[in-house]
Amino acid sequence: LHRWPVKSMGGEPVASFELAHFGVAGDRAHALFDTHQGSPRRLTARQAPRLLAWGASYGDWDGPARELPAATLTAPDGARFGWDDPALPAALADDLGRPVELRRDAHGQQDLPASVLVTTRATHEALERELGRELDARRWRTNIAVELDAEAFAEEAWEGRTLTIGAARFELLHPCVRCVIPTRDPDTQAKAADILRHLTREHGGLFGMNARALGAARIAVGDAVTVA
Repeated sequence: LHRWPVKSMGGEPVASFELAHFGVAGDRAHALFDTHQGSPRRLTARQAPRLLAWGASYGDWDGPARELPAATLTAPDGARFGWDDPALPAALADDLGRPVELRRDAHGQQDLPASVLVTTRATHEALERELGRELDARRWRTNIAVELDAEAFAEEAWEGRTLTIGAARFELLHPCVRCVIPTRDPDTQAKAADILRHLTREHGGLFGMNARALGAARIAVGDAVTVA
């Protein structure tokens, strides 16, 4: 299980988290915006890979979205800032090379609203074999990584089915069409363009499934997983 407090920044593995209709409590609840062609634009690592060098965390918080604390950010040099720290916008602007606006929404600011990203171990390991090297799983920005007795890439045929994890149920929406973000190393931001080229050529650019929680629940690492 993984949540990403600030969109496109480093996130945090967790032992459990709360789910609501809008997704994982605290996931992508914070985001940066810049100005593009005269309009506000939600900034991601597609435009600013340096975002990946920043980390974001809620510490030991593990509650519902209505109790969401402000995220704590860690700069590439190790400096720490609270989301409400008046020095944070300038520190971000200096490091990213552009002025930014900070926005917070407890219901999340995902590209696909009210969703979580699910990936499978079998597909991740199959892609590693195809590419002939290990891949850091953080590249996928996954919320829920599952281990199933299913073949690699089997999830591409699961659209419309129901995923159950512990007491939580999810509607499986559609496979995730990947952008360039997985080509960036989470630690160095170095680009490996062959990852996306291979996915596009061999798998239609797909990796993982977008899913939507069908109600409030809590899930934890080790919960039983089924697809029906």
